[in-house]
Amino acid sequence: MLYIDRFHKIMRNYPNVHNPCVTIITPLYNGGQFVSESIASIVNQTYSNWELIVIDDCSTDDGTRIVEEYQKGDNRIKLIRNECNLGPAKTRNLGIEAAAGRYIAFLDSDDIWLPNKLEVQLRFMEDNNTPFTFAYYEQIDEQGKLIKKMDYFPKKVTYRSTMMSNKIGCLTAMYDTQYFGKVYMVDIRNRQDYTLWLQLLKKVDYAYCVPEILARYRVRKGSISSNKWKLVKYHWHIYRHIEQQSFFTSLYYITNYITLRLLRK
Repeated sequence: MLYIDRFHKIMRNYPNVHNPCVTIITPLYNGGQFVSESIASIVNQTYSNWELIVIDDCSTDDGTRIVEEYQKGDNRIKLIRNECNLGPAKTRNLGIEAAAGRYIAFLDSDDIWLPNKLEVQLRFMEDNNTPFTFAYYEQIDEQGKLIKKMDYFPKKVTYRSTMMSNKIGCLTAMYDTQYFGKVYMVDIRNRQDYTLWLQLLKKVDYAYCVPEILARYRVRKGSISSNKWKLVKYHWHIYRHIEQQSFFTSLYYITNYITLRLLRK
């Protein structure tokens, strides 16, 4: 309680210096089933200086209508409509381009933040003077039931350790544009967020982990992220063609990836 009381006291006394705006990027493609729950988790944040940019990638369901209903009651919510389907990387990048906030964070339309996510993470970033952070989170199924807690990440990660095994969940990542400028995702079909983390880690020694569960990641049936072996192909492409590592260096990283991630029970 003393921690939270001190935070709110600072917010009241220094609103312009210690109350930076956070832009939240949410790509939307046929996400009507869960998007209301995702937006509600943002609206209910204990930290209020944020903007939510939802980018609709030519959905055919009622997802955009749900977003528009939220817009009517909250002018912090913005909706961008793609003229054609662009895929997740370009869609998120449009949100980054339009962002007005100092900090950029991400939440997909089927994931959820806990109410204190922004408050705790921003306080951690200020206290530790770090421009790039992530946090613990939970995995849930499509019905919202807990699968497992992702609360075993190290205190900090580097470019090299992240090449071997990514610990940064997109729904918890946040970076400071005052330090990095706006950094965008590489336009590939999958693991776009991973390419962004690697770019950021080339510009800073560490990304630090907030040691608290701040979000819930929904595991969907048939998703790429639920098929571990398909991910090998995407990681190999990143190592060889995006990060431009040699064949043997890429082989070293992919072997570590398989050992640390795919074979982990």
